[in-house]
Amino acid sequence: MLDLDVHLARLADGDADAFGRWLAGAEPRLRGSLRSYAARLDTEALVQEVLLRVWQVAPRHVPDGRPNSLLRLAHRIARNLAVDEIRRLKSEPMDDDGIEKALAAAEGSSFRGGPDPLLRQVITMCHDKLPGKPAAALDQRLTSGGGEPDEVLAARLGMQLNTFLQNFTRARKLLAECLEKNRIDLAAELC
Repeated sequence: MLDLDVHLARLADGDADAFGRWLAGAEPRLRGSLRSYAARLDTEALVQEVLLRVWQVAPRHVPDGRPNSLLRLAHRIARNLAVDEIRRLKSEPMDDDGIEKALAAAEGSSFRGGPDPLLRQVITMCHDKLPGKPAAALDQRLTSGGGEPDEVLAARLGMQLNTFLQNFTRARKLLAECLEKNRIDLAAELC
């Protein structure tokens, strides 16, 4: 294995060509070390971030006397970034056996994949009971699908933004109360 630290002196001086040569030898090894994270993270973005950080830290890097000290530093940066990103996402990886078990359990369950017709009927009944302006505010939000700002939705209804938000909040509250009266457990349904 070639010691890529031969480029370190010129890299420290900011030589982009030296960085390119270092990169040519380091990138495949760096990508290979991130293979285990590929199912959970955007490893391409991670590699790019690591390379940027290596470029920034190279002028201050002091080799420890062993070969490929900058590459080892890059590996450490990559691992730390990957762990931080996994923590940020709060995702737990699932191995292939776990995925197969989950799929088997889903196939064996009574879930048919469609919406609950009774729940849909109760939601429709509760929606129909909403007063005019709160219902209109809720409908605008639902039909926009989050694609338009509230200012636009309010203007469409001829309302001030604050009035629109009050009507929307009132609609949500009335809808939740109606569902609760009809014994719909929102917390259980939203899981």
